[in-house]
Amino acid sequence: MTVRRIVANLYASDPNAARAFYGDLLGLDVVMDHGWMLTFATDGAMSPQLSVASEGGSGTPVPALSIEVDDVDAVYRRAKAAGCEIIYELVDEPWGVRRFYMRDPFGNVINILSH
Repeated sequence: MTVRRIVANLYASDPNAARAFYGDLLGLDVVMDHGWMLTFATDGAMSPQLSVASEGGSGTPVPALSIEVDDVDAVYRRAKAAGCEIIYELVDEPWGVRRFYMRDPFGNVINILSH
């Protein structure tokens, strides 16, 4: 048996409110729209991963999602300009990632990072 993909499912009372955050801010495409559920994706190759943690590192909470981007500084600037709630400022972590935490429109903690 081979796991082909892992999909994170986040509750949202209004899934369309995710278009600006996950679509515009992070550049993900809507690949499925049932009205009650939107699925966002990118054409980049990814391997299934699942993390289980007691904390998010550096004393932070465990984020609902970790999204790796090619330019975390650019996403951080866009998030600040859009008025997104930053809950952990942009930092270089000792384990080799540059990251920040923000809240999505539904209150989920999202870890945005670059290696």
